[in-house]
Amino acid sequence: MDSIYLFYILLFVVAMLYSSVGHGGASGYLALMAIYAFTPEVMKPTALILNLFVSLTSFIQFYRGEHFKWKIFLPLALASIPLAFVGGLISMDANIYKRILGSLLFIPVIRFLFFANIPDAELKKSNIALSVLIGSLIGFLSGLIGIGGGIILSPILLLLKWTNQKQTAAISALFIFVNSLSGLAGQLTKGISFSPDMLSYVAVAFAGGLCGAYLGALKFNQNILKNTLALVLMMAGWKLIFT
Repeated sequence: MDSIYLFYILLFVVAMLYSSVGHGGASGYLALMAIYAFTPEVMKPTALILNLFVSLTSFIQFYRGEHFKWKIFLPLALASIPLAFVGGLISMDANIYKRILGSLLFIPVIRFLFFANIPDAELKKSNIALSVLIGSLIGFLSGLIGIGGGIILSPILLLLKWTNQKQTAAISALFIFVNSLSGLAGQLTKGISFSPDMLSYVAVAFAGGLCGAYLGALKFNQNILKNTLALVLMMAGWKLIFT
């Protein structure tokens, strides 16, 4: 019983930390479920379901904070959604996809820890053609691995200087939601398995998502968001690669 309680506590914390930076948390949920020996058939759809609730909660809070940019989001999402569905149709060895995901997580960690934050005055106009290319690649990879793609999109937006930290979080949150929905639809065509405790997982993750999204959108400053995101991604990457 103590182990189950710890699982729920960690699930709440993962959802809170990820939602505070506009992420759904799929990579964190996957790492947590791997530690608790969930089967791969349960891990992938469960992570995407939790992603839907947490990312939508996060998006609403960041949108209310007036950080969302439709012009940047739309070309990314329209390109990613169909390819996330295609990626969701493809099965991948559990050990391989966890290690690929874990390795990807260290890319934004390096960016956040070793590069200075981008002032709003240095922001640049987004490019539609490049947005479509980025959205397509991230969408397919998201569906293939079973994540929403925010962990990949966030550092790209910041490196291109299209958005600041909170704008990135707002765009990533809705991007994660639509990709998770599309990837889950692709998986449904093959038949998927859900844990009988799914409702309790959703309730805990939703509560954590509410807390994190509120803090991230309304209370946390730019530096705290950057450091929180780096810490969360580093922990998740380490767990996915070495557990």
